[in-house]
This record gives sequence, C-alpha cells and structure tokens, in this order.
Amino acid sequence: MSTPITDSTPESLSSKEGLHPATGSFPRPGYYRFKMVIAFDGSRYAGWQFQLSGLAVQQCVEEALKKLFPGSLGVHGCSRTDAGVHALALIAHADVPKKEFRIPHQKLTLALNAHLPEDIRIQQVLRCPQNFHAQYHTTAKEYRYQVWNHAGMNPLLQNRVWHVPRKLDLAAMRRAAKYLEGRQDFRSFACVHNKWIDNTVRTILCCRIQRRGYHLTFIIRGDGFLYKMCRSIVGTLVQVGLGRFTPETVQSMLREQNRESAGMSAPAHGLTLWKVWYGKEKTRKAD
Repeated sequence: MSTPITDSTPESLSSKEGLHPATGSFPRPGYYRFKMVIAFDGSRYAGWQFQLSGLAVQQCVEEALKKLFPGSLGVHGCSRTDAGVHALALIAHADVPKKEFRIPHQKLTLALNAHLPEDIRIQQVLRCPQNFHAQYHTTAKEYRYQVWNHAGMNPLLQNRVWHVPRKLDLAAMRRAAKYLEGRQDFRSFACVHNKWIDNTVRTILCCRIQRRGYHLTFIIRGDGFLYKMCRSIVGTLVQVGLGRFTPETVQSMLREQNRESAGMSAPAHGLTLWKVWYGKEKTRKAD
C-alpha cells in the first residue's frame, strides 16, 4: 500500500513542465509513484528546475533515477528554487515501472545517492498514492533565510548566510515582520519581470526573526510564494533594520502593489527551503 510522507501550493508553473510526464497526477498502471525528500547545496546549480542556462538539481536527480530505472517518467518537485538557493527538505515525486523495481525498498535511498554528487542527497524515499502530486498538493511551505550581522564574516558560514556588517535594529525588523503576516496582496514583493500575475494574494502564517549571537534567522511560512517573494521580504526587513524604512512603511508598500515601492531582494545564497506540509498536517510554531 501507499505510504505518504510530509508536505505544498503551487508557486509558479514551468514552461518546461510538458517535458516531464511525472507532472500528471492521474494513476499510471504498471508504475509505482515514489515521494522523495531531497536536500541540496544550491551553490553551483541553476536552481531546482531544468534550465537552458546551467545544471539544475532536477536534472541530476532524474539522471540518477534513470540509471536505476531506465523507464522512469521523470521527477517533479514541490517548488522551484532560484540559482544559489538551498533546500533541507524539498519534496519531489517520480514514477518507476513496477517491472524494473528490483531494489529492496530500504536500499533505494543509498542506491540513488550513489549516483548523485555530494552536494545533493536524498534523505528519504517512500511509496505514495498514485494521485499524489508534490507541487499541487502542498498546503504550506517554510523558507529560512540566514544573515550574519557582524563586521567580521564567519568563514564557516560562507555561501550559507548574507553578510550584513552594519548593526541591525532587530526590534524594528520584528515590528515590520508582523505587518507581513496574514492573507494579503504581495504584488509589491514579487519579481515578475514583464509578466503580469493575476493572483498575487498569499497567506503568510509566520514571519519571525530569531537571533543567536550575530546569527539571524528569518523564518517565513506561508501557503505559497511568488517569484523571489521571500528574498524581497528579507531584503526589505534588513533595510528596515538599517534605518532605510520605518516598520510602518511596510504597510504602505503592501497597499501600493508596486515592486518599486518595496525594498531590495536579498542574495540567493542565504535562502533555504526548510519544510513542506501536505494535507491536514498542522504547521507548528517555528523552532
């Protein structure tokens, strides 16, 4: 029988989705559908999704799967991540022909990792229902953004945190973050290039900032995110902390629905897709 794992709402659809049969959620006779939890260091990748501009994490996972199961139908992830963004628990699904599945289930994670580079690791593989879809069945996602707020950068955190050497006003940033919680229009925090998005309303369940010494963690949990929305939120909050904006200015940014009214986008390398939720699983308070 099928065994669900953890946790997703669509972010934005890829123009390349037609290339991957795994995007379908209809039952496929003769196939098992597997759900994978994937962690990766995004430093040298062009993001999760297939790109013409460079190597993508999805491509590496598909190639590893094909080496074990030549008839597999591709891999579909819960979310797109930009170049340089990391993941602790990106969820993906894939369809594997039953006739090719001869590896003991408990060894599948090891077998896949043997064909992957060291900066991509499958954390768990479980059978799931044939109609499960890693992207369309999500109910919430959590991203975490790391900032090192000290004049001297910690070299052990290189490519994991954004170095902001000037002292930040944490109290002001926390006040501003509260204005971002709830269901509202986040058009001002979406980088949409020349495309117009019809629906830019999202629900932010949690926008918190934790501090441990010089290390700040921005925890942003919501039912879905627009393109570069998390990075725009963090960049704006950091500029609040630097005195560029007042906390209350965030309210007017939301009302104006104009990307130019909000703050900068934070660099990609500080962002990590932390956790994804599915179905009726409850989101808990951030650790």
